[in-house]
Amino acid sequence: MFTYTIRRLVLAIPVLLLISLIIFALLKFAPGDPMAQVPMTVPPEVKAKMRAALGADQPLIVQYLLWLKQFFIIEPLHILGTMTGYDLVGNAQRVISWQTRSPVADIIAQRMPQTLTVVGMSYVVGVLIALPIGIVSAYKQYSWFDQIGTFVSMIGFSVPTFFTGVMLILIFSVYLGWFPSIYDTTLVVDSWPHFWLQVRQMVMPVAVLALYNAAQISRFMRASMLDNLQQDYVRTARAKGMTEQVVVLKHVLRNSLIPVVTVIALGVPQIFGGAIITEQVFKVNGLGALLINAIYADDLPMVQTLTFIFAILIVIFNLIADVLYGILDPRIRYD
Repeated sequence: MFTYTIRRLVLAIPVLLLISLIIFALLKFAPGDPMAQVPMTVPPEVKAKMRAALGADQPLIVQYLLWLKQFFIIEPLHILGTMTGYDLVGNAQRVISWQTRSPVADIIAQRMPQTLTVVGMSYVVGVLIALPIGIVSAYKQYSWFDQIGTFVSMIGFSVPTFFTGVMLILIFSVYLGWFPSIYDTTLVVDSWPHFWLQVRQMVMPVAVLALYNAAQISRFMRASMLDNLQQDYVRTARAKGMTEQVVVLKHVLRNSLIPVVTVIALGVPQIFGGAIITEQVFKVNGLGALLINAIYADDLPMVQTLTFIFAILIVIFNLIADVLYGILDPRIRYD
C-alpha cells in the first residue's frame, strides 16, 4: 500500500503540471487585462510600470514558470513563515489579485472558514443522512420507507439548489421569520447568543446542500446494497447461521461501500470549491462567491489559482478513494 501511494504521488506530478499548463493557456487566451480596474487618469507609463511589477509584460513561458514558482515555492514558504514567525520569502513576488492588488493566498485564507463552515457541515450532514437511508431502503425494498426515501431523493436530486434555497427563504424567513435570509460573514462567535445566531443562519444553507448531497449518495448506497444482497456469499453467510445484523452490517455493507466511497471522496473537493449557487442565494461570502466575482472582474490570477487548487484536491481525493478500496475490500492488493 505504501509503495502504491508513493508511486501514485509521483505520477500525480506530471498530471498536475499538464493541468496547470492547460489552465494557464486557457486563461491567458481569455479576455482580461491587469490594468482594467485602474482609473483612466493614470498615465500610460505608470500603467506600464505596474504591468511590469505584476510580471504581465513577460513572455508567456516566463509568466507560466513564474506562476509555478510562486504557487509551489513562494506561497508555501510564506505560509510556513507566518506560522513560525520567520520571514522566509523576503521581497519575493507573490501571486497578486488584479482586482484587489492583494496576495491571492491571503484572500483565499480569509474566505476559506466560511466555505468550510457552511459547505463542509452540509456535506457531513448529507453523508450521515444518506448512508442509513440507502442501507434501510435497500434492505426493506419496496416498503413504505423505501418509497418515501426514493421520492425525497428524487426531489433533492432533481430540484436545483437555487430553487430550494429561495423556497426555504420564503417559508422560514419571510413568512415564519425563524431564520435570517442573509448569512452574516462578519459575525464573531464569542458568546452563547452569537453561537445560536450562527447556528440559526447556517440552518437553511446547510439544509439545502445536505438535501442535494444526501439525495445523490443515498441512491448510490441503495443501488450498491441491492446488488450485493443478491450475491452468493450473502446466502452462504445466512446458511452458516450468522445473524442478519452481522450479514448486513459486516459483509454486505463493507462491499457496498466500495463504489460509494468514490462518490463521497470525489465530492469532498466541492467543499473547498464552495457551492457557488447556494452561496449566491444566501450571500455566503465564501470561495464560490470569490470565484464568481473574480470571473466577472477578469481577475485571472485568482481564477487560475482557485481552479488549480480544485484540480489538486481532485487528484488527492482520487488517490484517497483508491487507498480506501484496499482497506474495505481485502481482495484488492496494490503491492
